[in-house]
Amino acid sequence: MDKLRRKLQDFMAGRYGMDQLGRFTMYVSIIALLISLFAGNNWFYLIALVLLITTYARMFSKNHSSRYAENNKYLEWKEKFFSFFRGGARQAKDKDHRYFRCPNCNQKVRVPKGKGTISIRCPKCQHEFIKRT
Repeated sequence: MDKLRRKLQDFMAGRYGMDQLGRFTMYVSIIALLISLFAGNNWFYLIALVLLITTYARMFSKNHSSRYAENNKYLEWKEKFFSFFRGGARQAKDKDHRYFRCPNCNQKVRVPKGKGTISIRCPKCQHEFIKRT
């Protein structure tokens, strides 16, 4: 058993391994396999097979920089997706302020309601824009 473990460690030395994107694709492939099992749909089976192959190809890859960049893109996408749902709840509860996006840098800016048409300065890029509160 120790020889098998050592051979596996030697094989994986220098390889990229599993990351967040790999876990996500693995979970999606398992879900697609279960759907294909119960629905009898070959398309889900094909999708699951392609996802499993790409997951293992990423795991066994020795090109760390490309895999790292792919994972960072996935994490950025994931953060944007979940931040969309997180930010909306706070804005819906806040009845005393309005929220705007800076047209220059896309930063959210909170201003008090009921002040009429005002000039708003973005705290991040110092760009000024005019909005009605």
